[in-house]
Amino acid sequence: MASKNPAFSRRALGIAATALLACAALPGHAQDAYPNKMIRIIVPNPAGGTSDILGRLLAKELGEVFKQSVIVENKAGGNGHIGASFVAKSAPDGYTLLLMDMSNATIGPSVAQLNYNPLKELTPVTMPAYSPHLLVVRHDLPVKNLDELAAYAKKSGQPVSFGTPLASISQLAGILLAQDRGFQFNVIGYKGGAQALADLAGAQIDTAMASVLATNPLVQSGKIKAIAVTSAKPFAATPGVPTVASQIPNFVTGSWQGLLAPAGTPPAVLDKLQATVQQIVARPDVAKRLQELGSEPSDMTRQQMAEWMQTETVRWGKVVKDNNIKAE
Repeated sequence: MASKNPAFSRRALGIAATALLACAALPGHAQDAYPNKMIRIIVPNPAGGTSDILGRLLAKELGEVFKQSVIVENKAGGNGHIGASFVAKSAPDGYTLLLMDMSNATIGPSVAQLNYNPLKELTPVTMPAYSPHLLVVRHDLPVKNLDELAAYAKKSGQPVSFGTPLASISQLAGILLAQDRGFQFNVIGYKGGAQALADLAGAQIDTAMASVLATNPLVQSGKIKAIAVTSAKPFAATPGVPTVASQIPNFVTGSWQGLLAPAGTPPAVLDKLQATVQQIVARPDVAKRLQELGSEPSDMTRQQMAEWMQTETVRWGKVVKDNNIKAE
């Protein structure tokens, strides 16, 4: 029989309300409600680059799915590590995320003194997109493929110049490629890949390696030539361009765009983000947009991404050590 004592009823209601609040504060309830406020995607590069373009595409789509505001903040500098460090030190609640070219995360520990540990202080969410590199040469260089480039380098009597940002994935990939083909590049250091491509288009250097997004417009205009692509199989955005892997087994490099969160983010939140992003990039309209950007959707899970980060960090660390690579 219910009590008619007003004081008792008020006390009972207070206890019940407290219990409900306590339940709502439990991790499981918080994860079920995720997201219930604005999400920030930190892009550690200036506006207009590959990560920024992809980040804004994802922000729009995630906002529509989650019915929450999702914004992109650019925190450029330190070859991506200023923004990455900011996210690594942020609250592990799923509301501050990082979208970056994963080569920076896997090469960084070998070439720079970082104030964070990418493998320990960041946790993978998913890999939304991948864009291979194009090996490109000046328009008048008399080579059409990798074998002809190697033969030209050996015959010319002087090293073929290779423009690249120093201590970058393109420099390391170029070193491996040349070593396998038995020649050596004369590495010309640049602060950014765009500057190297501008000089290549002006025939001031012989060759370069950069993302499809950056190189394809120059290739299509005839200002430079593409002689190889670093994807595992022929790439849709570069029809007719042979893969390096067809001549050097398992040679795959490029720009893997990774979405990460601070270490300690609840697994249920990570799973929800992973599933949602993978559903978005698998949609035909989004996949088409990625292809237009020189990328393709990736279905790599966060567990696979964690293993990939470990393997790539070891792989490029060895190249850095063996060739005494130094950051600028």
